[in-house]
Amino acid sequence: MRTQRQVVDYSLQKRAVLRELLTGRIGTYDVCDASPYLKNAARFHGEPTDERCPICRSENLIHVHYIYGDELKQSAGQARTRAELPVLAMTLREFQVFVVEVCPGCDWNHLVEQFLLGRDGLVGTEDAAEQEAATGSTPRRRREAQR
Repeated sequence: MRTQRQVVDYSLQKRAVLRELLTGRIGTYDVCDASPYLKNAARFHGEPTDERCPICRSENLIHVHYIYGDELKQSAGQARTRAELPVLAMTLREFQVFVVEVCPGCDWNHLVEQFLLGRDGLVGTEDAAEQEAATGSTPRRRREAQR
């Protein structure tokens, strides 16, 4: 996606959790605890992947994209398909996306990554927004005021 920025990858944290599980410091019930809401979101809004579950190794993981932002109002916290994200990115200034991987078989779930999307990330729009914020008016209005 063109406007994707400030990406945070949680793969190191996932490796640490799996290492804790393999060494016996935590149990399977501690990591395989997907809520019914998360499982339903995976079923209806998730994107299947080719990656196998690291716990049960029998099911492929599903990625669920949750969106949060001030402009979303009542839609904040909803799961959306990956296809809906570019449309939202062109209509909203900025919102955050959290990607969670879920195993439908054993209920493994883990945050994969988070990133920002929105029009504020487009080149050129940033400059105009900065000018507008600094002067309180659009560049055209400023030129008209100078005449």
